[in-house]
This record gives sequence, structure tokens and C-alpha cells, in this order.
Amino acid sequence: MASIDRRRFLVGSLGVMSAAALASCTTESGSSSGAGGGEGGGTNAAGGPVPPASLADALAAPGTPGLVDEAWYQGRVDEYLQFATTDLDPASLTQIAAFLIRARREPDFVWDPSQVTVDTLADTWEQIDTWQDTRDFRIMYLHWLAALGEGDTPTTRLDPSVIAAIDERFAANRYRYDDPLPADRLDEQWFWSENHILIIAADEYLAGKRLPDTTFAVTGMTGAEHAARARPVILDWVGERAEFGFFEWHSHVYMLKNISPLIMLAELDDDPEIVRAAGMALDLALLDMAAHTHRGTFTASRGRTYKKDKMSARDEDVFSTNKLLFDDTDLAYTSKGDGGATYFCAAARYRPPQTIVDIATADAPGVTAERHGIFVDGSVPVTDDPEAPYGYDFADPANLSFWWSQGAVGMWQVADISLSEAKEHRLLETELLAQVKVLVELNGSDPDRVKAWEQANHAIVNFGHLREANTYAWRGDEVALASVLDHRFGQMRDQVHAWQATIDADALVFTTHPRNGPAATTEWGKDDSPGYWTGEASMPRSAQHERTAIHIYQPAWDATTDDLLWSVFGYRPFTHAYVPQDHFDEVTQDGNWTIARKGGAWIALWSWRTPTWKVYDPATTATRDMVQPFDLVAEGGPDNVWIVEVGEQALDGDFAAWRSTIAAAQPTVERTDDGFTVAWTSPSAGEVTFGSTTPFTVAGEEVAQADFPRHDSRFGTVDRLATTYALASDDATLALDFAAMTRTVG
Repeated sequence: MASIDRRRFLVGSLGVMSAAALASCTTESGSSSGAGGGEGGGTNAAGGPVPPASLADALAAPGTPGLVDEAWYQGRVDEYLQFATTDLDPASLTQIAAFLIRARREPDFVWDPSQVTVDTLADTWEQIDTWQDTRDFRIMYLHWLAALGEGDTPTTRLDPSVIAAIDERFAANRYRYDDPLPADRLDEQWFWSENHILIIAADEYLAGKRLPDTTFAVTGMTGAEHAARARPVILDWVGERAEFGFFEWHSHVYMLKNISPLIMLAELDDDPEIVRAAGMALDLALLDMAAHTHRGTFTASRGRTYKKDKMSARDEDVFSTNKLLFDDTDLAYTSKGDGGATYFCAAARYRPPQTIVDIATADAPGVTAERHGIFVDGSVPVTDDPEAPYGYDFADPANLSFWWSQGAVGMWQVADISLSEAKEHRLLETELLAQVKVLVELNGSDPDRVKAWEQANHAIVNFGHLREANTYAWRGDEVALASVLDHRFGQMRDQVHAWQATIDADALVFTTHPRNGPAATTEWGKDDSPGYWTGEASMPRSAQHERTAIHIYQPAWDATTDDLLWSVFGYRPFTHAYVPQDHFDEVTQDGNWTIARKGGAWIALWSWRTPTWKVYDPATTATRDMVQPFDLVAEGGPDNVWIVEVGEQALDGDFAAWRSTIAAAQPTVERTDDGFTVAWTSPSAGEVTFGSTTPFTVAGEEVAQADFPRHDSRFGTVDRLATTYALASDDATLALDFAAMTRTVG
């Protein structure tokens, strides 16, 4: 069966001495007095924000009350850099940066920068010169080498030929999909996902600032003109995150790709407004992580993920950044070239607010409910002039990147501009969209036919659309449970992670409805997207109240929907759960209950269809050296009900008694042509009911599963679409006002 992923379908510090050294990369040091923990701003007579007067006013200075303790932070930096600089890979841009950063901090640190040559970076030049996808990541890392590698000592200076090669790439790169495209070339860059939009704009902006008088090859514009062009894109991106949250919500992959360009802008730019905006957006990104951190694990449901990240927190792209900033795990660092942790070690201006660290490490933080994204329904009938929310006109090509950044490339409402822009800029000729071209041509390349086809098959072809997500999470001291609630029920959603129960980095449980079979490889980290563990062939209808949740799988499409699409997509006639028995102290089964314990925490999982363990041969299928089965399969059909309850000793007492109570509480499930109805008695919540079409009730009262605030937790409430954030822990406060562009810590 052929596979198509979301991109292939049209339709993703320094100490005192070092701070002064890095400041030489910019026009001012960026240190501010931070008097009172506030950063000046406010609104002007026209109601717009007043930019900070200088770099010294852009961000509160390290050591300001309300920011993390500076001695603690420097200790965290020292620890990471000692780990990251044990040996050098002269082809790794981020690891080279770690050596340069440590050399700036420690005059006695010895390494040989001459190991880094134009030749050792050949793969980087190849990716950039041939306009391959994700080159924007490498260009971002090159900005750090250009800034850090022009030091005034032998250990802080790269060969001038390397710096010259970097500048050459800055000026030769193509930064926008609608920039001039030579007739004999294609550009394979994916320009449109939430993180790429920011990274590419930051790359262009800083390249233009660095080379203001240079003529850039693709456009013929000067660097100064490129910087001016990219600047508003950055500010708009920050404003959108403040208002709408993160389209790629809680992604332990792509949150790092938001953090990396933001810390780069906060540290390397000399524009006070950009520096402050980047710092405030960093606060939002770190809040997203902190609100869902448990023992160093990003425990949330996720809008985008991959098998390589989701089976253990040790593999999460954000793991090292999480460990550096929150210090919430004793596990060792996993990446010597981490794209977040490395650059936080270079930070002279930005420090995390103490409030955010407190949120990550709080005792028994309880419930966090949030709303991210924008609601647009791809199933509504096709009309000539669909009403677009928040003024982002579906018919305006200028809004294509906004809609595609949500993965809405398969939504009929944007088909007109998608097709017109694809034709004008030769997008369908790229490898990423080659299979899309086939599907477009099957509809005669006629926008009306494409729109009708997309609407009729919205449950399948709109799989990349992240759409509005209401996320809910409960965290205790020993265990956490999180879900995305009633999100596109029954529809295919590539790269999504619907729910997770977590005891620690390795002891975690989740379910999926798989599209493909297990990847035929012995490499555990090999990406199987959109296969067995990564994506969702169909999204469950999920409901959660504190420590209990119900997940109803009932695909809204099958082989009868569209023969062609079924041959390309399809799905497996079962759902399954990841229960890595090797990482629990004990796992037992009682009827359809599977109950796992580690230390003083436990997870109980029930399946309507009787589950059995799938056994893999490690000679042919990756098992990550796990001896016991970890794949719990509920065969018999793609429709199923999974119920989960989590507990911990401090709340529930004796495990054996809790397990007996769970086993005795047999859920009642009825399946009709209309779907499921479910009732069961939760040890923590009492009588709970839910169904395919019925509301979620707890103890007879309906419990809302949608329309949440932007953020709601014991640390504060931020209204939906509000651009002011006021959060407080027991010992610190954080206030962000994105309209006035002010940031206050205390």
C-alpha cells in the first residue's frame, strides 16, 4: 500500500565575561536594568505598541527578580556544555556552536577550531545549494556560527573561509516560495508549516541584517531590503501565537523548532522590538512545555509527532531543552548538538521566568485545559464565497501560508488559492507534491471539481488539518494523563497523538488506530510515518475528567468512500495500545483490563474488544531490546472503546486494593449502527457516561469537552483570543501584554 505523508498531499548564556563577548556579535550587549522586573512599553496615541527604547530595555536582565536564579542557571549551562563538548563532530553545526560557546565562557577551555573546515561542512553546503527541504534549519544554525565564530581568540574564531562560505549561502538562498524561480530549477523547501514560516523569516531577516549592502542572488534585492521584508512576518507570527496558540499544539518535535529561531532572534538581533517579541514568544513556547512536563517528559497530547519521538521521552526533540531549563529529571542528556539547549547556553539576554519553571516542577499541579488553533469545518457544503474566520480571507493568495501553516492544504475552502499558487510557482513539480499532482490531474485540474472532491472526502484528504484543539491534562506527583478532546472524530489525522498516560520517561501508555503495519526494520528510531505508531487512521472521540478518560474509535470512512483513496490510505482492522511491559514493575491482565504499575503510580487500560499481546521477532522487527511484548492489539474491527484510569499511592492508597476495584468495575458498552454508548464507574470520578453522539457526564452532570480558554490552570486563566497573560506560582509572577508588547516578571 502506498504511503503519503502530510507534506506530500495538497490539499507542515553566558557568564559576565562571555556575555560581553557575544555582545560583539550585535551592536549592544542587550543587558537591561530590569527595574521592578518590568520592560517598558505601553501603547501610543494610535493604540499601537511603543517599542522598547533600546536593547538595554528589551528584556529584563539576567538576575532580575522574577527570572530564574542566575547562579542556578549558570550551573545548568556548565553541566550541559561539559556533556556537549566531550568530543567534536566537525560536521555538526550545533555541536560546533557548543564548543565556541564554552570557549567564550571558559578562557582555559581548549579545542581546535581548525577541525572545522569548508570540507567538513560539505553536506550542509549540498543541502543548501541544491535547495533541499529543511535547509532552513541548517541556515539557522549557520547564523550562530557566523556570530560566534568571529571571536578575538584562537578558540573562538573559525577559519575565515568557513565564515565566507556561510555568508555566500545567506546571499544565495531562496527564502520564499513566490520568489523568482529559474526555469531549470525546483525548490524542495517546505515553506508553509508553523515552524518553517518563523525559521525562514528569521533566516532571511538576520541574513539581510548581516549583509545589508549585498545583492541577494535570487531576488536582486539588497540584504537590507530582505531584512525589511522579513521583519513583519516575524512580528505577525508572534502575534498569531499570542492570539491563537500553537497550531502544532504541544508538539515535542516542532516546539523545539519554534524555540530555536526565537532564541536566535532574542540573542543575535539588534532591534529592541524584535528582541522583546522573540523573548515573549519564547515565554509562550516554554509555558506550553512547562504546563505538560512530568519527570522530564512532555506528557501532552500532540498535534504533530513521530514514532522516533513518542515511544520514550528520552527520544523527544525537546528532552535536553526541558532538562536544561526545568531540571525535572535525573536522566542523562541525550543530544550533544541540541538545537535548543545549545543556544540557551549562549543566551546573554533571555532568561526563563521563574513562574514557568515553577509550573513545570509544581507539586500536584492538577488540571490544565487549553485551546489552540482555529476552527474551520471541511465537511460543510461547498459555496462560492465561504466566510473565513478572523479576516483571513480564503480567496487571498497572501493568506495561503497562514492556512497551510495549519496543515489545511486538503481543505476545500483554500483550494482556489492552493491551485493557483501551485500553478504559478511550479509547486506541483516538486518531489514533495508529486503525488498531489496525480490527484489534482484526476480531477482535471479543475478547482470546482477539486473542491467538490475534497469536501466529499474531507474525512480522508484533509488529514493534515490541525484545526482547533481543546486539550486537557491532569498531572499528579507520580502520574499524568492528557487528551485532545473530541478532535475530528472518526477522521484521519496524520502525525497526531490523541492521548497519553505517563509515569516517567519510559513507562507510558497510549493507543492508536494504525494505517500501516509495523515498519519492517530493526532500527527502532526509523520513522514509520504515517504508519503503525505515528499517525491516526481515524481519530477517537475522547473525553477526560481528571484521572479518567474514554476514547471511542469509530472511523468515519472506509473502503466504500472512495476506491482510489482507500488504495492509497486504507487502515488496519484493529486498534492497539503501547504498553512497554519492560518499563513497568508489573503488568497484569484481568479480563479486558490491563493494569500496569511502576513505583507508587499505576495505569489501568480497558478495551471493549479483547486485547492480546503481539510478539515481535527482534531479528526482523525493532523492539529496542525490550524482552516482553509491548504492543497490545484489540482485533476484530477498527471500532473500539478504550478506557483509562490513572492512580497513585498518595491518592489511592494500596495498589492491590485499587487494582481489585478497577477489575470489578466492568464498563457497559453498547454498539449500534449509530455508534457507541459507554458507562462505567471510575474509582476517582464516580459514574461516567459517554458516547459517539452523546455528551460526557460525570456523576450525572455534563462536563464540557470544548470551548476552553486559551489557558486555564491553577496558575492563571487566559481567555480565548486574549493577548494578555497573567500567570503566578507561589513565588513568582509573569505578565505578558502582546498588544502593548510589555513583559513583566516578579
